[in-house]
Amino acid sequence: MVYKIKFYFFWLAVICVAVFGLQNLPGIPGFTDTFVLNDKAVNDFQIWRFVSAVFLHGGGGHLLYNMFALLLFGFILERLIGSKRFLFVFFVSGIIGNLIGVNFYNSSLGASGAIYGILGCIIILRPMMMVWAFGVIVPIFVAGIFWIIGDIMGVFGFGDEGVGRFAHLGGIFVGFVMGLWWRFGGGWKVVDKKEKVEISEEVVDKSIEEFERIYMRG
Repeated sequence: MVYKIKFYFFWLAVICVAVFGLQNLPGIPGFTDTFVLNDKAVNDFQIWRFVSAVFLHGGGGHLLYNMFALLLFGFILERLIGSKRFLFVFFVSGIIGNLIGVNFYNSSLGASGAIYGILGCIIILRPMMMVWAFGVIVPIFVAGIFWIIGDIMGVFGFGDEGVGRFAHLGGIFVGFVMGLWWRFGGGWKVVDKKEKVEISEEVVDKSIEEFERIYMRG
């Protein structure tokens, strides 16, 4: 099933780019500090940080990498499950990823947790979809295995520092759960095969008689 979409994936990317512009305007000091996720979210009950941090980014490379993934995979998922469900996946994955991450990092920001939620949902709904990852074309479920392994290794100190591994893992787990519910729980099902259409013999006979009456008169 393919849904008509409202291009929420695109507008989310626009918001992220606009927010990044505000982060780097010299006339708005302290903008990032006001909205980044840190211990104030819990200690001072500044709960908006669990959402606002999703739209912040730490640099141009960070922004470009996340926006490429959001535009590509966001478009795919929004077409698969519809715009409202897509927004639900994005925000719930991002927020839960941040709820986990706040326990492990002094501060964090970025849409990675939400994007991993999108990826997790696609992996469940379209596991054999081919993607370019690690220099080769592989099914997305294979890429997902390696992404998870990479983040688990990062948790134990292998790989680049400063990456929100726990937010990634939390986000993709949320995506898995939502994908499983929509595929197998009755909330929504992926249609992989053409539906079988049965036509009764009576309808066929009447159609043939009508055709003969109109076109085959001598």
